[in-house]
Amino acid sequence: MRTDLPDKIETPVFNRTKIIATIGPATASPAQLQKLIHTGVDVCRINFSHGRHEDHLKVIEAVREINQREGLHVCFLSDLQGPKLRLGDIENGGVRIEGGDRITISTVPAMGNAQKVYITYPEFPKDVKAGETVLIDDGKIQFRVLSTDRAENVECEVVYGGMLSSRKGVNLPNTDVSLPSLTEKDLKDLDFALEHNLEWIGLSFVRKPEDIIQLKKIIADRGSRSRVLAKIEKPEAVHNIDEIIRHSDAIMIARGDLGVELPMEELPLIQKTIVRKAVAASKPVVIATQMLESMITNARPTRAEANDVANAVLDGADCVMLSGETSVGDYPMEAVSSMQKIIARIEADPQLYQHRYALNKHSKTFLSDAVCLNAVLIANEVGGAAIISMTKSGYTAFQISSFRPHAKIFIFSNDVELLNMMSIIWGVRAFHYDKFSTTDETVSDVIRVLKDKGYLQTGDIAVNTVSMPIHERPRTNALKLSVVE
Repeated sequence: MRTDLPDKIETPVFNRTKIIATIGPATASPAQLQKLIHTGVDVCRINFSHGRHEDHLKVIEAVREINQREGLHVCFLSDLQGPKLRLGDIENGGVRIEGGDRITISTVPAMGNAQKVYITYPEFPKDVKAGETVLIDDGKIQFRVLSTDRAENVECEVVYGGMLSSRKGVNLPNTDVSLPSLTEKDLKDLDFALEHNLEWIGLSFVRKPEDIIQLKKIIADRGSRSRVLAKIEKPEAVHNIDEIIRHSDAIMIARGDLGVELPMEELPLIQKTIVRKAVAASKPVVIATQMLESMITNARPTRAEANDVANAVLDGADCVMLSGETSVGDYPMEAVSSMQKIIARIEADPQLYQHRYALNKHSKTFLSDAVCLNAVLIANEVGGAAIISMTKSGYTAFQISSFRPHAKIFIFSNDVELLNMMSIIWGVRAFHYDKFSTTDETVSDVIRVLKDKGYLQTGDIAVNTVSMPIHERPRTNALKLSVVE
């Protein structure tokens, strides 16, 4: 048992739209982690692009102790780095280049200068073609490919210059990159994530559904139940979005690299389209990158950032994510608090709820889906305070959430690992329960649990979805309405 956790503090904040916080030096201590969670964080992101496994393990252990001590279900998103392309080191840390200059990009490791730089991508000369664009440092610097020897060197012209610094990221918006979706580093990080039962695995730079299928096979072969979140940050992923959504368990619109590799004016509609498709497929969707970026160094967000978070909530995102704001920022708690307040204000607007009613009549789960939809519709008609469900797989939680009910969603299960996983799903609050008896007794018992915890009051109407007979735990097949006594 750890001794460096502070005493339990105020009741955690519960919004329907969840908050993901990236953990780093600014928030890795047990005390800071507890403050994050009580300020409104539902998911802790472990970014394998930074930090050592032993440091990540300390975070995992601290959060899990907080969960155990306080009856919470904060989960982890372990974010694999993926085939991130970078320049090598450059003399003096950086050199200034100007538009019209010529520069060689080489796959031979060497200290870079204004005439030649190293790239960490061995196949670069084979993959690029004359006329294609090379973007450096999130597009601040742009090259145009003049020629390639298809072995080691690519000759480029500087289109937009600036300070060319060491280790900056490289984006290739026009190039069909041949790198695998999982690097050697990713496989080592994945082993760590699966060893410690991290609930969600984020796959970076997804390009096609086969990337997801490959990762899921590795997870299954390890006997793990971790779910896969596909990060959409390449144009190819946008083109293949329907199949990627179908094979993934969740989606992240990672607007950093995506916004560099696509025309900026395309990104807002792409964001809205992907959110709509993911919600329709009952797959959680995360909006990430630069949400409150000014708060890395400022205690208040800009008006534009506040609007950006609000629009993500209005679009229907399950989660909004903080990156540098909480990992290395000066004001991590203020960033979470600001995001929470924006979410709470938007969620007070009734227009946010119940915009999806269509069902796939050809789905093998059509009857259960219809029960879930009608639970939402009935709750709306009778002014229900809660929709309550039991689950053994989590499917009911995903489905009810996708209809975005105004009533609160409470999910009960005897599977602790499953309860943690569901913390990423819009509106869902999960509780451990393992006393299944008759349907009527179980319904009454879970209502009592919620009343005792202060989530329901006498006179509230609750809509329960149930599986009958309850001891066989079939798919959801019935509804029961109750008035809280």
